[in-house]
Amino acid sequence: MTIRRAIPLVAAGVLISACSLRNVSCGTPPALQPPPPDLTAASSTPSASGDSAETVRFKIAFLGDSLTAGLNLVSQQAYPAVIQDMFAAEGYTQIESINAGISGDTTAGGRRRVEQVFEPGVRILVVALGGNDALRGLGPAQTRENLKAIIDTARGKGVSVLLCGMEAPANLGPDYRTAFHDVFPQLAREYRDMKFMPFLLEGVVGDPALNQADLVHPNEQGARIIAEHLYPILRTQVDELGGGG
Repeated sequence: MTIRRAIPLVAAGVLISACSLRNVSCGTPPALQPPPPDLTAASSTPSASGDSAETVRFKIAFLGDSLTAGLNLVSQQAYPAVIQDMFAAEGYTQIESINAGISGDTTAGGRRRVEQVFEPGVRILVVALGGNDALRGLGPAQTRENLKAIIDTARGKGVSVLLCGMEAPANLGPDYRTAFHDVFPQLAREYRDMKFMPFLLEGVVGDPALNQADLVHPNEQGARIIAEHLYPILRTQVDELGGGG
């Protein structure tokens, strides 16, 4: 199998530095990483399976920020690559992950570049954005509008969507945190046929053993846990779309 792309998507400070899932207490957000080169210049990294690009027909694109891009990790350690390896281990020989994560990206940035992700063969779009919206204190209504536009674009192309929820830091106050949190389940209710994971960093956020020194970005073990949480949802999605085998 080949991971055709490692398009850095990384939003970065997902919100929570040394915080618990529901009781996040963050100070000054970490500096956002500079964006990488243009998406069209992404490099290809062969997977351990050695399959050629021609054999890969079912692609899953991951539209995200630094959490998706795998900040400070090698490409094979980022969770999209781990998920591809999980598929391969279960005999799904046609699955290819496209890592379209860019550090510092917001939902607005994802909305502007989502069209670039739909190369031939993309059947599923994983939307993992919003962390940087919260770090910048952007209005939840704006975040919702951008995510809705991304979802509508994908659906208009016949691409199935998996939306991943995010949480806001506690220092923005309970009203903002509640409004931001509600954006994601509200969209899941609106698009009833869309797959939904309530929180991308479930079980990872705030755990020093699963994060890098900044306590924001998952380390290799944290990225694997994210992959383990997403994989069953994606496997069901792939099976429903006839992508097995």
